[in-house]
Amino acid sequence: MTALSFDRHCAEIVAQSDLLRSHLDRADLTVTVPSCPGWNLGQLVRHLGGGQRWAAEVVRTRATVPPDDTHFRDLSAFAREEPAVVGPWLVESAAELAGALNGAGPEVATWTPLPVSSATAFWARRFAHETLMHRADAALALGVDFAVDPAVAVDALDEWMELGSLPMMCDIYPERRELLGPGRSLHLHATDLPAEAGAEWVVDLTGDTLAWRRAHEKAAVAVRGSVTELLLLVYRRRPVGAAGVEVLGDAALLDLWLDRVQFG
Repeated sequence: MTALSFDRHCAEIVAQSDLLRSHLDRADLTVTVPSCPGWNLGQLVRHLGGGQRWAAEVVRTRATVPPDDTHFRDLSAFAREEPAVVGPWLVESAAELAGALNGAGPEVATWTPLPVSSATAFWARRFAHETLMHRADAALALGVDFAVDPAVAVDALDEWMELGSLPMMCDIYPERRELLGPGRSLHLHATDLPAEAGAEWVVDLTGDTLAWRRAHEKAAVAVRGSVTELLLLVYRRRPVGAAGVEVLGDAALLDLWLDRVQFG
């Protein structure tokens, strides 16, 4: 599988937001979200929609510095939301971001938090998967099914690997250097996809920085499971013991890696 296109990322922002909205119908939005400590479901939605509107402003204005983000970081004002209000608002937020991105195209320069070659392509991919994972947060909080198109899940895992392996991450998070050492490697294998999908990832910790590649190789620890369960695992939406995965080899290395490289 190859990376999703810019157009597909823009479409996923809208599609995943609409799926999340469907989870909210008749739901109690004061229910806590275990994977986002300190937030209830209504606050989660306000955070996501606020972030989408913030990113739309970045793209629309071709911002060279980040706009203020207080409105989707401080969620204290959103403790008691109603589905009939916040659901349509989220869908509008997604449409605003997708519209700004589609209007700009994939290669327009804006401010980004990381060095990238195509800023608007970065924002489209980042918010496609940000929206996907916050839909997972909502689904898990409500105990409803969470299903993902395998191509979207693979692309989300690729993006997670790419961002987490940027050399600058070891400067921002020096504790990640604790992962590096001889013989340290991990292999993630999506068992529900055919071999030609290439849905296997090797994380190589034997060098001077974190590295990864799509490959089928022996490693110090192997993790086998569906691509959706692998996605939930690496994003720390499920703990290792609760995830539907099989761990073979150095489980302590897996735990350390998950602890040091988490984001999102």
